[in-house]
Amino acid sequence: MSDQFELYDLRVTVVEIKGRSVCGLQVGDYFELSESSHLRIPADKHFCIYALGSVLALLSAKQRHLHANDWMEKDSLVACPDPDEQLIMKIERIARRTLNTDELT
Repeated sequence: MSDQFELYDLRVTVVEIKGRSVCGLQVGDYFELSESSHLRIPADKHFCIYALGSVLALLSAKQRHLHANDWMEKDSLVACPDPDEQLIMKIERIARRTLNTDELT
């Protein structure tokens, strides 16, 4: 039995801001999640912790292959909880990676 499994690397991108950007994010700002748990933000950029908090719980599901009819497979937009900003983020799968269970916790 193999200890290998596959996960998707993800990119979460700000795709729309209908209100005012209080936290300083702009459309196009993003972070990436790779290798199961590595969060990367481009140099000299930031990502608001409240926007991050609204999307974190969904990322582990989006990393996995899901049934075609699962709502998590179909939905990819997430709203920041700040009503003044009305910031919308999109979760995208950017790569598929093979990992080994023994190398992770």
